[in-house]
Amino acid sequence: MEILHDKDVDDSILKGKTVAVIGYGAQGDAQANCLRDSGVNVVIGETEILGGRNNPSWDKAKKDGFVVLPVDEAAEKGDIVHVLLPDEVQPAVYEQQIQQHMKAGKALCFSHGFNICYKRIMPPKEVDVIMVAPKAPGTEERVAYLEGFGVPGLVAVKQNPSGNARELALAMTKAMHWTKAGILECTFEQETYEDLFGEQCVLCGGLVELMKNGFEVLVEAGYPPEMAYFECVHEMKLIVDLVWQGGIKRMAEVISNTAEYGMWAEGHKIIGPEVKERMKEALARVENGEFAEEWVAESKRGIPFLKASREEIGKHQVEIVGEEIRKLFAQK
Repeated sequence: MEILHDKDVDDSILKGKTVAVIGYGAQGDAQANCLRDSGVNVVIGETEILGGRNNPSWDKAKKDGFVVLPVDEAAEKGDIVHVLLPDEVQPAVYEQQIQQHMKAGKALCFSHGFNICYKRIMPPKEVDVIMVAPKAPGTEERVAYLEGFGVPGLVAVKQNPSGNARELALAMTKAMHWTKAGILECTFEQETYEDLFGEQCVLCGGLVELMKNGFEVLVEAGYPPEMAYFECVHEMKLIVDLVWQGGIKRMAEVISNTAEYGMWAEGHKIIGPEVKERMKEALARVENGEFAEEWVAESKRGIPFLKASREEIGKHQVEIVGEEIRKLFAQK
């Protein structure tokens, strides 16, 4: 795939346009501030009252100096309506407050393709539909921007009635400095499927279960839980940092010969062909929509499984011990 950088993008297409960022959470905060600092006119769409109380996101956006409007007013004002709300709430907000303002000449933008890919949001045909997706959390995006660099990102175009949708998406990434690191072009489906797969099988689900099970094996064998935490959780960051900096080969060069031999001799026995087969099954559930249907049903029930899982991990010994260990590294 071709990697696009600053020289490949003309961001003048954003001149005179207003980006309405809908939702001022982690991504909304980071992307809105980066766009504004690059000279883009940005307004924030939020709900002033949330659950009967003042919405802290509304208050924070006001404190940060943005024009903050109710979602429907922001959507009306924006030439680009950039929806950065949680996946599960986007369809209702779109239907009730955004869709009536999506007219010809406007663009509807996302940073994750979930609701477009699974047809939970169906934009009118006369509207550009684009995606600008950072490959980093919002906090890291902002730090990289302020340091004069940026994070990598993806762009995708679902609808292009204006003929300028691709250029518009790329211009937004340049304004947020992502083109300094590099941009890949993809489809909404590619971004959605690989993102969900990675979260479930490797980055979040797979990693958590690997650390947790390793901790349990050592503790159940009689080893001190504090040592087990250091070995299976704390040091994970150190190893991942080495991979991030120089790849797996570089990490292997830095660790001891004993560790490297054990890695090649035993690792594939733990994460073997049977795990890869289950990963394939997980990917198939993402691609055929089964996971999306399950998650939508869970959210409509009030996320009981998700809440129970959060409570359960909070009671696990790895978290109790970890809290005490992390205090050792807290800044005084």
